[in-house]
Amino acid sequence: MSGYNVAIVGATGAVGARMIKMVEQTSLPVNSVKLLASSRSAGKQLKFNGKDLTVEETVPESFEGIDLALFSAGGSVSKKFAPEAVKRGAVVVDNTSAFRMDPKVPLVVPEVNEDALYQHHGIIANPNCSTIQMVVALEPIRKAFGLKRVIVSTYQAVSGAGNRALKELRDETQAYLDGKEMEAHILPVSGDKKHYPIAFNALPQIDVFEEDGYTHEEWKMIHETKKIMCGGDMDSKDIKVTATCVRIPVPVSHSESVYFEVEDPKATVKGIQDALAVAPGVVLQDDPDNQVYPQAHNAEGSRDTFVGRIRPDQETSQAFQMWDVSDNMLKGAAWNSVQIAEHLDKLGLLHL
Repeated sequence: MSGYNVAIVGATGAVGARMIKMVEQTSLPVNSVKLLASSRSAGKQLKFNGKDLTVEETVPESFEGIDLALFSAGGSVSKKFAPEAVKRGAVVVDNTSAFRMDPKVPLVVPEVNEDALYQHHGIIANPNCSTIQMVVALEPIRKAFGLKRVIVSTYQAVSGAGNRALKELRDETQAYLDGKEMEAHILPVSGDKKHYPIAFNALPQIDVFEEDGYTHEEWKMIHETKKIMCGGDMDSKDIKVTATCVRIPVPVSHSESVYFEVEDPKATVKGIQDALAVAPGVVLQDDPDNQVYPQAHNAEGSRDTFVGRIRPDQETSQAFQMWDVSDNMLKGAAWNSVQIAEHLDKLGLLHL
């Protein structure tokens, strides 16, 4: 066998389509690719490296002979089929929330905590998209100057809510421009009681509200950041984190305003810029004199996280602010998943 046999679960979805492209471009040796989805999508034809592949229904037997399974079909699908894949010898990289907070499952961003891969027992979780880009930007700063506190406000793209939400954005935008009433059926949360237009609007709700007033998206950012950056401890007190997550009418790429406090009193804007300029997965775009800063439109289609607008907080010592942007469908989902697989291979943790 010349390479790995790979299965992509949720191949017909928005992230699944990008997973296919990332596997086409991967440095992993790939022997074969199997595309899996629900029974509704079975029989569809999708391209892989220019060849037509037929989408198959996901069943436990789908994973016979599979070495690597990339999941992005919803948490319930992952909970049902990921253990079946592992039982049949596959290593699973899961892009849902199903296993992220499981203490036995590593939650991995390769630029930040690659070593956590050694702890896997067949399943590795891919973090939330908004968490991924933030920790990629923060990790070089943490290494250079230490990190005490993070306060993040997100400006998240509609694609994070799926293809139906993107269509709703387009339909609402057209209705608004035509002077017609906008109809909302999905956002902010498809299963919640009320729905509001996203076109020409900002919705300070992503996912459902918890009892403490935070949304579950905010809860995820807080605890995922701790688990990734604090050795697997989702409740660590080593870094204080809080978040406000907002959906805005942008199709692709999340933007974030990040306030952070460091431990080193000698930290400077120049020092932070220097640390970011050489960090893997980071592109520094920070030239305010020439209006150079990260933008969602420019980040779309890139695997990198773009960082700029780094400046000191004028009221608090050892505190700074920055702006980061990344394609939520690539680095925030499909690319981070395939990147995890590449690092598993590099470390000898994907066995042929």
